[in-house]
Amino acid sequence: MSNEHNSLIDKGVLFMLISSLFGALNGAVAKILSDSMDPIEVVFYRNLLGALIVLYSLQRVKVSFTPSKIHLLFLRGLFGGTAMVLFFYTIATIPLGEAVVLNKTSPFFVTILAYYLMKEKVSLPTFFALILGFVGVVFIMKPFGIEISIEHIFGVLSGFFSAAAYATIKKIKDIYDARIIMLSFMTIGMLIPLGLFLFTSSVHFQIHTEPFVWFLIIVMALISTGSQWFLTKAYSLSKASIIGVVSYTNIPFALGFGVMLGDKFPDFYTFIGIVLIVIGGVLVSKK
Repeated sequence: MSNEHNSLIDKGVLFMLISSLFGALNGAVAKILSDSMDPIEVVFYRNLLGALIVLYSLQRVKVSFTPSKIHLLFLRGLFGGTAMVLFFYTIATIPLGEAVVLNKTSPFFVTILAYYLMKEKVSLPTFFALILGFVGVVFIMKPFGIEISIEHIFGVLSGFFSAAAYATIKKIKDIYDARIIMLSFMTIGMLIPLGLFLFTSSVHFQIHTEPFVWFLIIVMALISTGSQWFLTKAYSLSKASIIGVVSYTNIPFALGFGVMLGDKFPDFYTFIGIVLIVIGGVLVSKK
């Protein structure tokens, strides 16, 4: 029995490692695409292909739908779509590793939101972990006598909105099929870029005829779908605390891909910030 339990943990850890690798690779592909197209445009096409995949799945295996919590479904889509827009923007404008690390602040925000919205208690170790995470963010943003980068602020906000999306999922995961929840996220993830395109001058959509660009968009959609599948399987096979810790392996993966794409290796302050956020995240995951 013990050996079987350990085997399940090992498989869950393996699936989480694959998910982390795919997630970092997805960020690398998004960064490459940002050289040819607006990062907000990348978000639109990524969600368009994802929505088509989900719709095909729903056509094959239909599910019931109730409008009782549709407002929470909308909020999940709004929070998740906003997080993705901010995340893809930071990927295009700052080193990939830094963008991923700032997005990984979401567990800290989940803890804070759980305290205020769900009245969950925060233990002393968890509080210490939150402080470590905050100090880590400060080190990465390096506000030591210089102007704080708006891109880094957007990176932290992507972590906050990801946390808000996770908190919403907790409320509706037993009401709606996972594909319905994904579809709400992807639909609003298309509407936000379209709104920015129609009502602002900061986003530009183009007609792309290069086969390589469309190849990368398709690869990104497949990789992100695979990453989500392995993530789901990992959590179903092992304890959330174990998988939460292993999920931080996507940071070294992202740093590696970023350096391969021309990013500078993290400086001393950034490296210290990454270490503090990882330690804080591990402590929060194990609470």
